[in-house]
Amino acid sequence: MSAEATSPGARSRRRGRTSIDLRRLGRAALLGPASRDRLPDAIGHVADAHRAHHPDADLLVLGKAYVLAEMSHRGQFRKSGEPYITHPLAVTLILAELGAETTTLTASLLHDTVEDTDVTLDQVRAEFGDEVCYLVDGVTKLEKVDYGAAAEPETFRKMLVATGNDVRVMSIKLADRLHNMRTLGVMRPEKQARIAKVTHDVLIPLAERLGVQALKTELEDLVFAILQPEEYERTRAVIADRATTGPSLDTIAVDVRRTLREADISAEVLIRPRHFVSVHRARLKRGEMRGTDFGRLLVLVGEDADCYAVLGELHTCFTPVISEFKDFIAAPKYNLYQSLHTAVAGLDGAVVEVLIRTHQMHRVAEAGVVALGNPYTPVDGAEPADGERADPTRPGWLSRLLAWQESATDPDTFWTTLRADLAQDREISVFPADGGMLGLPAGATCVDAAYAQYGDGAHGCIGARVNGRLATLSTVLVDGDTVQLLLAQAPVQTSGDAGGLGDSGGPGGERTGPVAGQAQEAAPGPSPEWLDHARTPAARIAIAGWLAANPESLKVPESEPRAPGAVTAGRRGVANVVVDVPEDTTVRLAGCCTPVPPDDVTGFLVRGGAVTVHRAECSAVGRMAALGRSPVAVSWGDEAECRVTLYAESFGRPRLLADLTEAIATAGAAIVSANVEPPSEQRVRHTYTLQLPDAAGLAGLMRAMRDVPGVFDVRRAQHEPAS
Repeated sequence: MSAEATSPGARSRRRGRTSIDLRRLGRAALLGPASRDRLPDAIGHVADAHRAHHPDADLLVLGKAYVLAEMSHRGQFRKSGEPYITHPLAVTLILAELGAETTTLTASLLHDTVEDTDVTLDQVRAEFGDEVCYLVDGVTKLEKVDYGAAAEPETFRKMLVATGNDVRVMSIKLADRLHNMRTLGVMRPEKQARIAKVTHDVLIPLAERLGVQALKTELEDLVFAILQPEEYERTRAVIADRATTGPSLDTIAVDVRRTLREADISAEVLIRPRHFVSVHRARLKRGEMRGTDFGRLLVLVGEDADCYAVLGELHTCFTPVISEFKDFIAAPKYNLYQSLHTAVAGLDGAVVEVLIRTHQMHRVAEAGVVALGNPYTPVDGAEPADGERADPTRPGWLSRLLAWQESATDPDTFWTTLRADLAQDREISVFPADGGMLGLPAGATCVDAAYAQYGDGAHGCIGARVNGRLATLSTVLVDGDTVQLLLAQAPVQTSGDAGGLGDSGGPGGERTGPVAGQAQEAAPGPSPEWLDHARTPAARIAIAGWLAANPESLKVPESEPRAPGAVTAGRRGVANVVVDVPEDTTVRLAGCCTPVPPDDVTGFLVRGGAVTVHRAECSAVGRMAALGRSPVAVSWGDEAECRVTLYAESFGRPRLLADLTEAIATAGAAIVSANVEPPSEQRVRHTYTLQLPDAAGLAGLMRAMRDVPGVFDVRRAQHEPAS
């Protein structure tokens, strides 16, 4: 049972509306309704606020819910001495002023009955239906008697799962916490601090994600006053003094109104004061505050097109601060927020921030999901085919949260991870190459994208392409990136294959593959380093779970890996070239560029009297000429056979070496030597010296090698290999 009392410093959110005397409401509640044919006086304010947003609403169900709530809570009092019914009344009024529909208000009146009275969920369902029952159950706390220290995190888990099916659950919880924060003054300081800390870490981020800015800003100020009382008082003094340097917002508002009127644009220009936390942040950022720093101009228009017309006039008649322009109409935020943000400077250099939006955008900006009314009302009476409700908020954050919480079975892990996840206050959108969109927190990497798209299937991720370019899994993504995630094609192996060579390069630090017949081939899977790159809880929990289930992946090799070996076959002794030199002169093809017919070639005498033949475009030709060595005329003979060195760049995966050698053999080439270098950032380089029966088949061979899954480039040797 909540037992907070009204705080002396609590501020009214609605100016111009008669303040509500909660003690009077409590007395009216105890007296009950005056007659059977009209609403109880105690919910008159609620009815007025509700009818302002929903003129045709049926208020009888609200009266019925109030009567049940009042009778159930009769005899219960808050610590301030007020009848307890004043709390659900205040919570319901908060939601009514935001525009919540009747079902939400009915549930908010009853939200503490099951938790604190003898009323049962079955009774609520019988009287008010399944939806109201679901909402009441969603916000009902779990008992400490049953859950002990885990009661709070498990209550939030239960509430979040319920929110996944109906976002109105969290709307009621946010309004409930706001009223409790307003009336927290009679609590012990240590309890105030504990409740404020949870509000700061969990409820305020949730209010931001649901777009309920009206609740979020007041919660921020109330938490600020409790957790940072000295800074709060300093900020309050700054607001009270109000800097007088430069023109005021009133003066600039008059100029803006005149500008829009002359442009024949119908608009309402309002001054929107900053709340305490916003002023505090601005003061830390800017130092000395000017008159225009204490608020923003809000321009409200009728249509979307009018927003851009206002923007054009402001940027024409004032000096725009281009770096401050943001278009959240064309690209709405993940919490439904839409608006144009800009800043303009007057003649004296004073800068003022301007928000431009339609009246409907403003309503949604203030109330978020609450402004949607009943977001689950079927369109034309059609229910979703799969029986599930579509998420009206369109965020990726809620589905991500619901996914990873299932894996966080330990309450402490869930509670810690939830706070860390909600601390990510910005979101980006990235686009998989095969279509769709992924919502990720700012700072997310390719690792996070892999787990967001494939779940546990991302254990086999071996690389990525970001905007068409190869990228490491640690690459940080930015808003609008296109991501193609590359997964290992082969299934997890438990033993070596009988035919061919295996390459066990996995994404967590690949290893040079074993030769045919080796008993064990490593399965693909994440390495411990992936935890350093993961930002989302889903990725971290999945990686940690895989590592715990595969402890052998954490073993460190006892010695340095051996230098890569070579698989060799017979060597051809005579090159297919004709050189104008004595018959006993040794002629060889250069290993740096491995020329083949019909390449343009040239030769040079080297130490020992041998002639080395290079491709004409080889970099070694320039070096030889710079040393003053004379070229030797070289031409190709009649033989069709040739030898060539190819580099194959790939992502490591099991059986990659076997698949490459199979492609080479199918093309009719013989392997003279093969070398696999140790992997670097999930990439493996293979070097093959091949004997081809006909140089004309080289292009087809290279295409066949590129078609092997995991291979992203095949090229001929062009330079001296590193020693």
